[in-house]
Amino acid sequence: MRIAIVNDLALAVEALRRVVRSIPGAEVAWVARDGQQAIAQCERDRPDLVLMDLVMPEVDGVEATREIMRRAPCPVLVVTASVRGNVGKVYDALGCGALDAVATPRLGLGGGVAGAEELVRKIATVRALAGDAALPGPQALATGGVAARAPSATPPLIAIGASTGGPHALATILAALPAALPAAVAVVQHIDAAFAPGLARWLNRRTALPVALLSAPEPPRAGRIYVAACDGHLALGADQRLGVSAEPRDTLHCPSIDVFLASVARHQPGRAIGVLLTGMGRDGAAGLLAMRHAGHPTIAQDADSSVVYGMPRAAANLGAATEVLPLEAIAARLVALVGPRT
Repeated sequence: MRIAIVNDLALAVEALRRVVRSIPGAEVAWVARDGQQAIAQCERDRPDLVLMDLVMPEVDGVEATREIMRRAPCPVLVVTASVRGNVGKVYDALGCGALDAVATPRLGLGGGVAGAEELVRKIATVRALAGDAALPGPQALATGGVAARAPSATPPLIAIGASTGGPHALATILAALPAALPAAVAVVQHIDAAFAPGLARWLNRRTALPVALLSAPEPPRAGRIYVAACDGHLALGADQRLGVSAEPRDTLHCPSIDVFLASVARHQPGRAIGVLLTGMGRDGAAGLLAMRHAGHPTIAQDADSSVVYGMPRAAANLGAATEVLPLEAIAARLVALVGPRT
């Protein structure tokens, strides 16, 4: 695995070099001292992963991530001195296509590196995604039958999954939904658990609908948006309440979009719509297929509007999407599918 380092501080670069060299099968591809150099280097020699600082002279990490994803797309992991101190830039970078964010390890006494464990774990996750792990079968996800489509007081449920580039895509869709939406919206975004509360607040400022992090089981309510808390899998239970489950434990992502969409396929008694947005990997494709098999309309984002056309492409290849739409058209289609408030 060839890993590029983008950082203007010599001590940070050295700490990152040592972390990369400690990982079996990993090597430093090249080092750039600012965002402009990183863009040019990616176009000349595309690495398997870029470790991107946020605060740099000339071109910062947000703009560099945006241009890399436009000109020479490759996985970008934000590595910055203070994640919490740069939270606004972190969300901007995630919206431009960065996979995740982590604090920069520090050189310690005796030549050791402190704080490297989290970075090593996230690099392992990126490597697993790049390996395109086997897609679980929809039958395994949708066991237990499908809820009857009997009339009920449960409002329609819009179930959305997103990953790389997801924050921007989510903001675009949610901002275009009306305040009187007669459906509940539940979102699984691949993001570190530490950023989930901030993501809910960030989205709340961009839509007329209230956005909340789901912290305790509750029935979905029309006109509300629920964001997965990332300390377990978001799932709709047999009691028609949204909650968090520790099972299954062997998924690459937690929360898993596949697990969530499959639970909606099993337990939503009325109308539901599945939506799979931009993202690296294949999570959500089998779950979206389970929803389609259960008789629900399903939407995948198209290639041109996706930052990374991985998850939606996997869904399209499976025949899981009843419609493939550009990002700007999805909100209007959702409004049409849920129908007027009754």
